[in-house]
Amino acid sequence: MAMNALHRRICRSDSWADRMHGTTLPWAVRDVDLTGEVLEIGPGYGVTTRWLAPRTGPLTALEVDPELAAELRAGIGGELGVDVRHGDGAALPFPDGSFDAVVCFTMLHHVPTPGEQDRLFAEAARVLRPGGTFAGIDSRMSLRFRTIHIGDTLTAVDPATLPRRLGAAGLARPETELGARSFRFRAGRG
Repeated sequence: MAMNALHRRICRSDSWADRMHGTTLPWAVRDVDLTGEVLEIGPGYGVTTRWLAPRTGPLTALEVDPELAAELRAGIGGELGVDVRHGDGAALPFPDGSFDAVVCFTMLHHVPTPGEQDRLFAEAARVLRPGGTFAGIDSRMSLRFRTIHIGDTLTAVDPATLPRRLGAAGLARPETELGARSFRFRAGRG
């Protein structure tokens, strides 16, 4: 996953954290039961993990970048009791039915190909317990968004076709909802 210097600075900024914590994340997980065991795929710098940790049952965060995973483990892992692992969301290192909820926030567009995105969706379905929810957000395409991602891995996710893709991955009742800059999604495991 490539990220340019501007993008890295934005993702580590207080203004990004304030926006995510104040409006984006509450909207993304509204009506999602986070009281059980939760898996966050792609926590990046941990902005979303810091918000999630006091709002969930046991929280596991899986990060593909080994350096970021080590930083998170040393910081958030000990500080907030989050089980931080290094691994790939398209090949989750967990048994079937391990989690009550799986979430991912503003990271799907960093997955290198649509095929890998689809494998991530199938893996989320596999590790969910019956009745569990897969939920999250990703950004809507705009000139500003594309500019921030110059030189980054950028594989856009179309919110109009995402429900079909989630259904094909084995998830039930997939839906998306558009926001001003992003869209939220959710689907369940029957």
